[in-house]
Amino acid sequence: MAQNIYDNPNFFAGYSQLPRQVYGLDGAPEWPAIRAMLPALAGKRVVDLGCGFGWASRWMRAQGAVSVLGLDLSQNMIARAKADTSDPAIEYRIADLETLELPEAAFDLVYSALTFHYVEDFRRLMRMINKALVPGGDLVFTAEHPIFMAAAHPHWIIDEDGRKTWPVNGYSLEGERRTDWFTKGVLKYHRTLGTTLNTLIDAGFELRRVEEFAPTREQIEQLPELAEELERPMMLLVSARKIETR
Repeated sequence: MAQNIYDNPNFFAGYSQLPRQVYGLDGAPEWPAIRAMLPALAGKRVVDLGCGFGWASRWMRAQGAVSVLGLDLSQNMIARAKADTSDPAIEYRIADLETLELPEAAFDLVYSALTFHYVEDFRRLMRMINKALVPGGDLVFTAEHPIFMAAAHPHWIIDEDGRKTWPVNGYSLEGERRTDWFTKGVLKYHRTLGTTLNTLIDAGFELRRVEEFAPTREQIEQLPELAEELERPMMLLVSARKIETR
């Protein structure tokens, strides 16, 4: 079972105050880049893995998705998503992505935001997702970038010129990473960029787009603290499509 850090009271209290949770998708700087990767949603059946408060699930319904299934391990997240949603075409359930099984060819789009780095068996998950998609179905996800999470102690350091630098060590040593974020010992799983993308290819996906998120000049003008995100990629954004067999 995956670590359910989001039901830790201290973690949840801090996490709930992040701009992306207070303001929803508008509070996520990477959202415009993600939105550009998404297929047309009219008439689509969508599953949102790690749905959190349900911001993306509700947005996808507003764009014409015929149904959205939101899944999250956290009872706190699902309770909040249900409280903020009054649409019968959106269903929320508690689920563990380490053991999740979805019905075959049941979805046109699988979406996930900042969740896959909590999953240990990424290979199993990608193969299961591929089966759950219709031929030509789409997978769009974000995860912490492997450069961001590789180091044993990921945090800014100041170099000799006073410039912020992000440490990258142990990059090829894949596996567990434990960090302190709102609480101690948050468990994540580091994979290299090559492992991530090749796992998708091996599972039967065609890569459509890969982005290493960096803020735009306009975003930095509006929120100057985003300038530090130019020093290293924090997020990996991927769009892939299930290969249609002939």
